[in-house]
This record gives sequence, C-alpha cells and structure tokens, in this order.
Amino acid sequence: MVFVIGLLGAGGAWFGWRLYTGPGPLAADTAIVIPRGAGVQGIAQKLAEGGVVRHSVEVLAASRLRGDGARLKAGEYLFPAGTSVKGALDLIISGKVIVHRVTVPEGLTSWQIVERLRGEARLAGDVTAIPAEGTLLPETYQFLRDDARTDLLARMSVDMEKALDRLWAERDPDLPLKSKQEAVILASIVEKETGVAAERPRVAGVFVNRLRIGMRLQSDPTIIYVLSDGRGQIDRDLTRADWKLESPYNTYVLAGLPPGPIANPGLLSLQAVLKPEAHRYIYFVADGTGGHAFAETLEEHNRNVVKWRRVRDGD
Repeated sequence: MVFVIGLLGAGGAWFGWRLYTGPGPLAADTAIVIPRGAGVQGIAQKLAEGGVVRHSVEVLAASRLRGDGARLKAGEYLFPAGTSVKGALDLIISGKVIVHRVTVPEGLTSWQIVERLRGEARLAGDVTAIPAEGTLLPETYQFLRDDARTDLLARMSVDMEKALDRLWAERDPDLPLKSKQEAVILASIVEKETGVAAERPRVAGVFVNRLRIGMRLQSDPTIIYVLSDGRGQIDRDLTRADWKLESPYNTYVLAGLPPGPIANPGLLSLQAVLKPEAHRYIYFVADGTGGHAFAETLEEHNRNVVKWRRVRDGD
C-alpha cells in the first residue's frame, strides 16, 4: 500500500511537472495585456481567455507553489506559441513588455503630429491643447501600450530643446539669426522647401544670403501655412492673389522671418540652418528631378524657371 501510494504520488508530481513545464495550447504568438491591479486571479483568467493555458487553475496553482505572485507585473506581453505555464509566469515576472514605435516625419505641423498620435490606438488619453509650432522634434519614438499621448508629446518637446541647445552652441559665427527661435523658424522653412536631405544646407544658404542683404524670403510654404490654418497642406496650387495675402507669414510681402515656425523641423534642417553651405546663390527653383536648380543672378534664375516649366508641362 505504501508503495502504491508513493507511486501515485510520484505519478501525480510527474504529471503536474509536465503541466507546468510542457508546451501549452497556444497555436501562434499572441499579445495579451495584463492590466494593472489584476492580481493572480485576474492574470490567470486573462491567460486562460487568451489560450495561453488550458485552465486558470494551472496558473493559480503554479503561482501559489512558486510563491511569487506579488512579482507579476502589468503590461502587454507577447507569448510565443506553445508557451508553458512556467514560461508564461517567468515572462510576466520579467517585465519584458512589448515596445511599440511611432514615427513622426520631419516637417509636420504640431496639429498634424497630434492627429497622428490620436490615430495611434495603443496610446491613451486625449490632447486638449496643440503644442506650439516648432517645439516638437520629429523622430521615431518608443512607447508602451496605454502610455499617455501628452507624455509622448512632452518627450518630443524635451528632445527638441536638447537638440536645439546642442546645435545652437555649435553654430557658425555671424549668422543673421538672433535666437534659437529664429533658427527654428528658418529651419521649418528649409524643411518644407526641400525633401532632399543633401540639399538642405544649400537651401539654407540661399535664405541666409537673402536675410543678409535684406531680400524677402519669398517662400510658398509660409503662405500655405496660413491658408491651411496651421494644418500644413492645401488642395490647390497657389495663385497670384495668394502671394498678396495680408499676413505676417507672407514672406513675399514682408522682409525677414515670419513670426513663428511653420512646421516642426528635423535635425538635418536645424543643422543646415546653423551650419549653412557657403555660396552666393540667392535663387532656386525645382529642376524636375525632385531637387532644385540654384542661381546667383535673376537672369540665370529665369532661365532655370523656363527649364522647369518645360519639364512640368511635358514639353
């Protein structure tokens, strides 16, 4: 009888160990959110509902025998197919939650950035105030599920301040820029004028040259910013009437920089403005390849404009 009882006990222990360490029923890698304050009971139920374990009792029993229920951490976890009960508990204790990413492209307005974050369903909370233009650094940001949108915006703002402080300290001498804010304003214009990274220092040099001689910047994106009410885009081409728009952002009418940024510039545009290419160009126009043709004189510029119109019209 003693032998039989011992044998049954050993068999039960072996069976329990197999349940604890053997492959679970999960057929494919699955993400499951363990909410804060769920407790062992709630976690066990979540794992059973998600198909990680066959029954919540398996998790409850294992956690009680291990004595580490207090170490289970909330978060979103990716459970591999066939995860055992032991593997599931070890993963939740490790705190190796899923890290998500959101990319904020250079040149978006603050309104556009907020809209992008509002469209990210894995973030939480609303944004009640649009951040000031030019205060957010475009970049790829990591976040955890249910992080607050406002917290992510705050990180973007801190990153912009740090980047701007560093680049301003390394700027070229004798730039016609009186402050970091003016650098951001000009960088936002450069950002919207060209999508070719290698061109940005040259485009920045054009605008720096214009500022030095008191020539108007004549930048279409500054007008588009006003016409779009800060949303960055309009669904039509600019007209001659638009170039006469009464606005402090109209760089065709008013000399110098507009009163504020027209977008959130990236690092390359900030670098370009603070270390512009040294040249004598004061004109540029699209060349039909995605880049621009640059000129020192109006006569040369007019020839480039004619070439661009031929390309545009397919002549």
